[in-house]
Amino acid sequence: MRDMTSAASLRRLPSLAGPLPMFDPDAAPSDPDLLFAEWLAEAVDAGVVEPHAMTLSTVDPSGRPTARVLILKYLDAGEWAFASGSESRKGKELANTPWAALTFYWPSLGRQVRIRGLVSVADAEDSAADFMARSAGARGVGLLGNQSEPVASLAERDSALDVSTELAIAEPAHVAPGWTVYRLEADEVEFWQGEERRRHVRLVYTRTGEGWRRDLLWP
Repeated sequence: MRDMTSAASLRRLPSLAGPLPMFDPDAAPSDPDLLFAEWLAEAVDAGVVEPHAMTLSTVDPSGRPTARVLILKYLDAGEWAFASGSESRKGKELANTPWAALTFYWPSLGRQVRIRGLVSVADAEDSAADFMARSAGARGVGLLGNQSEPVASLAERDSALDVSTELAIAEPAHVAPGWTVYRLEADEVEFWQGEERRRHVRLVYTRTGEGWRRDLLWP
């Protein structure tokens, strides 16, 4: 097996190789939701795999960060929604510290979107609707309610999932008690457009009492 972790091997891997799209911040809309919708549509058109996947970063009670990739459920009026069991690691960390960050990265376009804000819990109806819209396999995982806990073997995992997935198929309206839709209300949204010469364009929206302020940032 080749060792690709050395500095020399990593240095040889291309980054921001292009061609990359242009981004004119002067033409950007006043609301970051509108710009994100444009960029997401362009990522879909460019064939980006899972363009709605994002990294969610939270912190534990000691301030140690944890990050994982999950799917954006929707964006509505500055609120970015995602879902998880409330007893998962992310659920427990958000219950303790309800602040989080989201990061989208579309490498073929050289684009990142970074969001920070306060997280709240959606109502039970919204959470239930999200759970019932999931596939049977995904509902089966949710019904187990033991995400992130140790498991003795893959065989034990598969046996338990077989049972919970059968339940999900037999009772499609059965909702996992702890399933929760979370909404991050953004107070900062940054759009990052990479450039081959490293003359990156960074436009950050910051929420104010009157709407959004836009600022350019140094690369």
